Amino acid sequence: MEQDIQFEPTVGREDLLIAGKDDAFREMVHNLLAFSARLEQIRSRFGAFVGLSGVQYTLLISIRQLQSERGVGVRALADHLAFSPPFVTSETTKLVKLGLVTKTPNPDDQRRVHLRVSDKGTALLSQLAPIQQEVNDLLFEPVFAANYALVRQLAASLRASAEKAVLLSDYLVGTERSDQ
Repeated sequence: MEQDIQFEPTVGREDLLIAGKDDAFREMVHNLLAFSARLEQIRSRFGAFVGLSGVQYTLLISIRQLQSERGVGVRALADHLAFSPPFVTSETTKLVKLGLVTKTPNPDDQRRVHLRVSDKGTALLSQLAPIQQEVNDLLFEPVFAANYALVRQLAASLRASAEKAVLLSDYLVGTERSDQ
């Protein structure tokens, strides 16, 4: 007879435990990890299709999404993607060199710049759009009008709690390391 081995739960909140166990929670986390890995693969494939890395593709499409008439600032782009501003500056400089993004001084603060997708960048993204539509429709097939708002809200809430959890994990891991 096989014995049920009990492990210390990885969560303490009752909402996330079923009969005192975290099995369902662990399954959910691993499903989210697998989903994230597939998102990364798809992003890389989209980038490769237009001759860019996955990160460069993400920056390009995010600039297009966020830009106003004046463009979008590096800080706003970095915050949107949870990247560091120096990383965004480095990668967008590559996009500028490729002619996919334009960079203009911010008239309100000459130390800052505005980024905009160039006509060449827009044409590149237009080439990709039919493929994106087909892939994204399949990727998000389980999402319907009835649950779309909830999925969006959960994604935003999980992102915000993840930011706080990263800080806590840095603190706790740093504390444990310094005690050893």
